Amino acid sequence: MIDTALILALISYYTVMFITPGPNNTMLTISGIKFGFKKTIPHIFGISIGHAIQISIICLGFGIIFKQYPLIQVYLKWVCLIYLFYLAWKMIGSIKNHEVNSGKPLKFIEASMFQWVNPKAWTIAITVSTAFYPSEENYILAFLFLASFATLINLPCISLWALFGASIRKFIDNHVIKKAIEYFFALLLVLTGIYLAFN
Repeated sequence: MIDTALILALISYYTVMFITPGPNNTMLTISGIKFGFKKTIPHIFGISIGHAIQISIICLGFGIIFKQYPLIQVYLKWVCLIYLFYLAWKMIGSIKNHEVNSGKPLKFIEASMFQWVNPKAWTIAITVSTAFYPSEENYILAFLFLASFATLINLPCISLWALFGASIRKFIDNHVIKKAIEYFFALLLVLTGIYLAFN
């Protein structure tokens, strides 16, 4: 049954999971630095909508596959680790002067699809579909409840990371600061990937 206690518990869980560092938030910070907040908006919405769809599909039964075949999750973690290492490698030297910055921000579809190889997103989706799923409710109402709250909490949480990136854009003209930011976020991606792969 959906009651106040369940809603508050779900909000607390989502807030902690969405606002803490992870692949999505690291990528949003870098996008904010490189392209500004406005051009990062499709990336933000891609994450939120893509993750809500992921939660919905798991609630509708896809999560059973992972329970029966846990090895799939192991492979998924390794795919994410390799991808995050690739992103970290590409990070070095990627932040140019924002007046002449090259490259393009992640598109809505690209950000949405990334959730399917993001172990943190899978962890959140599987946890809410098991620990927070209101089984006494109609199944459509149940997954809509979990997915809609995910989007409502996710959007402001991850937007803060993009705003943070956009707010420090003016400092990237300094070569030393630019290099420090590149290496810091590259290291953060590597450490995130290692943590998710081996946790």
